[in-house]
Amino acid sequence: MNLKVRKKKAMAAATKASVDALLVTHPPDVRYLSGFTGSNAALVLTGGKAVLFTDGRYIAQAKAEALGTKVVIEKKAATAAACAWIEAAGVRRCGFDAAHTTVASLESMRKAVSAKVRRGLFQPTAPLVASLREIKDADEIALLRRSAALGCKLFDGMLGVLEPGMSEIAVAAELEHQARLAGAEGMSFETIVASGERSALPHGRATMARLPRRGFVTLDFGVILDGYLSDMTRTVHMGKALPDEMEAYEAVLEAQEAAVASVASGVSAGDIDEAARSVLRRAKLDSFFTHSTGHGVGLEIHEGPRLAMKQRQPLVAGMVITIEPGVYMPGRFGLRIEDMVLVTATGGEVLTPSPKAWIQL
Repeated sequence: MNLKVRKKKAMAAATKASVDALLVTHPPDVRYLSGFTGSNAALVLTGGKAVLFTDGRYIAQAKAEALGTKVVIEKKAATAAACAWIEAAGVRRCGFDAAHTTVASLESMRKAVSAKVRRGLFQPTAPLVASLREIKDADEIALLRRSAALGCKLFDGMLGVLEPGMSEIAVAAELEHQARLAGAEGMSFETIVASGERSALPHGRATMARLPRRGFVTLDFGVILDGYLSDMTRTVHMGKALPDEMEAYEAVLEAQEAAVASVASGVSAGDIDEAARSVLRRAKLDSFFTHSTGHGVGLEIHEGPRLAMKQRQPLVAGMVITIEPGVYMPGRFGLRIEDMVLVTATGGEVLTPSPKAWIQL
């Protein structure tokens, strides 16, 4: 990863925001700019300098990971130490990410500097680093490919495991066990296994409910490899399906594929959402599609852009997004199909090519 280029872009964004330094405290942003993965850190960018503050637990780790960044080990809180350094360096306006800074954190930042500079030193900015992270570089794309590929491998293996009577928790446990054995650092989020009537819950966490002899089973999961997350959803059917179940599945599949086909650099996020939603509207199922069509994914499971109605942000080559329309009928059934898609100059490349046509077990 070219950390030097990332830091240069972040500082350019800070300058454009009319600040002469940037205080970065959100862990994924710190990792993106410095390579440091510890849990306690604050990074300061100003001029051509990058200084990472952390504590004594991370002496060796910080020096190994934060290449090209000065590391300062402090006994006090990393952010407080960073703020004191900012004042000593003569910074007049220091930007901070308002989206990831609590009122309590801001008060602590102000208390860490003297009264003479406290009032005007810290300036809220838009999520500057998060905006940079939306467009992945070649190293990030390679890592996301690996993470997505492992997710596909795990799903393919689960097809030989699912059977009526298994608890949803047992399904999640087996999937997560296999993920760890394959080298995953962890799961991207709490694995969703929702079966039977519970498949109508868009975020149905795994329970002791048993897989039905006849009905849908939705698996929504992802894995973490080298800090980068995958995210995919597949829905299978246990036993013989009813006609309306098959019709709903085919409509969701058509909607998902229409949205994937509409992906290209320059297309707005809202247009991708509409490509999926319009298919379900024609099938008179749009009222059962109750969430947005997708989101960016990378060091975090939910990043920009947001693919939802009226979102005007244009897609840019290098973004990695999810496309995940679904239909949820309370008390009956639900289903969702989700892929990770890399935006390219001419279209979209699906990174999770596991089968998504009708699967009946």
